[in-house]
Amino acid sequence: MKSFIVKIFSEIALKILLFKMLRAELAFYIGCINLYEQLTKIGETICFPVPLSADERKHSFVGLYDISLSLTMKKRVVSNDLNADKKDLFVITGANQGGKTTFLRSIGLAQLMMQCGMFVAAEKFSSNICIGLFTHFKREEDEEMNSCKLDEELSRMSDIVDNIKQDSMILFNESFAATNEREGSEISRQIISALLEARVKIFFVTHLYELSRSLYDKKMDNAIFLRAERKPNGERSFKLVEGELLKTSYGEDLYKKIFKE
Repeated sequence: MKSFIVKIFSEIALKILLFKMLRAELAFYIGCINLYEQLTKIGETICFPVPLSADERKHSFVGLYDISLSLTMKKRVVSNDLNADKKDLFVITGANQGGKTTFLRSIGLAQLMMQCGMFVAAEKFSSNICIGLFTHFKREEDEEMNSCKLDEELSRMSDIVDNIKQDSMILFNESFAATNEREGSEISRQIISALLEARVKIFFVTHLYELSRSLYDKKMDNAIFLRAERKPNGERSFKLVEGELLKTSYGEDLYKKIFKE
């Protein structure tokens, strides 16, 4: 009798667990449907991506946009095209407020959505699967003053290194700029070099000219350099174009805009 009761309770517990899993999976798919409907109302495009094996190096897309920005603004936003197969390093520079961070978010969100089995915010999208997806974005100063900003950045980088594996992808957004340009560039160079040796795909947004120039001068076959486009009149197109580095990020444009010279 006792064994029979135990068996009944075990079966009940199993069914409860199965229903909880089913609820979570249904919530995911309902969320996908709701997201699709919202994007359709805005007029944005979506596609089903083409994933490739983790050991390949593929990253090409047409009309890739930041889905979070589109949903926030409730309208279509500027998209980007890129064909960068066989690349491990993506260095992104250019004008302030030119769309670099937005582009970086679109890359991360598209990769995450693809690996979840979802559609992607683009007209076409193909990328290799990544074993892990990591981000290293700049943060505000520590209000409690337990550590300086650079120490905090290095601590987070150490945590990432402890967990990152071959064929992962990492997104850097203006990292290691809390010190002077020479030191920040050297720290970044060593980290990039080590990650490339470990076969990690890197997207690196930076204003450190010394860093980007030293990488550019190496003329690496597995690297591509993108720049936030700026029109002659100072306007931003929010497009990323492949091209040579510039020494300026056009901070003067922002000064004129704020103080209305």
